[in-house]
Amino acid sequence: MISMQDLGEFSLADEDLFDVQSITDAMMTTSQSITELAIRFFLNLAVCWILIQFFYYRKSRRRDYYFTFMVFSSAMLMLLYMMGNVEVGVGLTLGLFAIFGIIRYRTETVPIREMTYLFVIIALAAMNGLAPVYKLVGATTTNAHYELSTGTIGVMLIANALVVCLIWILESPRLLHHTSTKLVLYDRIELIVPEKRSELIADLESRIGIKVDNVEIGHVDFLRDAAFIKVYYTLEKGQTATIDTLTKAKDFVEQ
Repeated sequence: MISMQDLGEFSLADEDLFDVQSITDAMMTTSQSITELAIRFFLNLAVCWILIQFFYYRKSRRRDYYFTFMVFSSAMLMLLYMMGNVEVGVGLTLGLFAIFGIIRYRTETVPIREMTYLFVIIALAAMNGLAPVYKLVGATTTNAHYELSTGTIGVMLIANALVVCLIWILESPRLLHHTSTKLVLYDRIELIVPEKRSELIADLESRIGIKVDNVEIGHVDFLRDAAFIKVYYTLEKGQTATIDTLTKAKDFVEQ
């Protein structure tokens, strides 16, 4: 038989459980949700714009990837944010974007630099879309509410700043000498032998007008007396070369 003392302890335990559930189920107000979304969206948009405008586009001048990066980042953040508020795992969200990426990019070769920036954009969107901006405060049902977590926002700002600084350092021409390549269809195949390597380099320098660092011999066509040669050279500070590896006119699309 259950005594009155047991009933009292049961009631107290039930009341404590009710309090925990009430605190856990506390909801943010509409204004707080809008503020949270605005902080995430504009912080992510600003950081991505800085990376694309001042680091990527300054060298590549590709308007198509400029558009892709900006829209992809914003859409990724919105999807992560909305799915973070429902019973859907982050893995499913990333899987959806992986499917979209396969559908779009499987028929087009994406350069390694563009792919790197795409991965950075996805990582920033995931970080800015999932980091907790609000925290639950209050120990009772009467004062449990959400407050802006300045510490978390500070960490987000520092993390975004670190990514920007890293790319700024790595993209700085003072840190690294940028080596580029040209694919040349060469007509003097008598010079491609190892014994005449110095004559080959001198001929390429006089005809192309650049200081050649190294050459690689590719396909040789003896019927047409021609050979494909990859020419390595060092870019001057501030210079870029985005179409050196193109060999057909149809591959060049001015953006």
